[in-house]
Amino acid sequence: MNSDTTQQITQRVLLIEDDEVFSGVVSRALGRRGYQVHTVNNIEAARSAVSSMQIDCAIVDLNLAGHSSLELIPGLRSQNPDARILMLTGYASIATAVEAIKLGADNYLAKPADIDDILAALSAESENIAPESPFHEPMSVRRLEWEHIQKILMENDGNISETARQLKMHRRTLQRKLQKKPVAG
Repeated sequence: MNSDTTQQITQRVLLIEDDEVFSGVVSRALGRRGYQVHTVNNIEAARSAVSSMQIDCAIVDLNLAGHSSLELIPGLRSQNPDARILMLTGYASIATAVEAIKLGADNYLAKPADIDDILAALSAESENIAPESPFHEPMSVRRLEWEHIQKILMENDGNISETARQLKMHRRTLQRKLQKKPVAG
């Protein structure tokens, strides 16, 4: 078969993202580059897609309307062992990055990210934490606080009350801190 008759294989991408605007932008950009994109925007639809779809790549938003999508990674990995899995988040922390990689994600990328960043993070040559991540410079005291809160929260399986108790912080104060995006650096 010569190169003129060789068909390009379309990569199947599962995009799990609850921000409809961002999801639309990423989906259109991937579509223009020849990817076949299936988008889901909530945890229930994501669980269904993970258990039933055969994919080549997955782009998974960490926070789906208050639900952690870390639970989806083992299912994605077992259903699609050769797929590239990218955890994408606007609430990046070292604790969630480590957990995502331990669960089977291939890479972890902090938002904002453009389509070139996403494709680079999905490439087989990329390392686990993209060089553009906020983790390569010394952290500020506010960033260290965010990282510590995320670590304790992960240790408590997302239990806000227990995390607040261990941090000797009022539960509402902790909830306010968690609603804010992490500070850079």
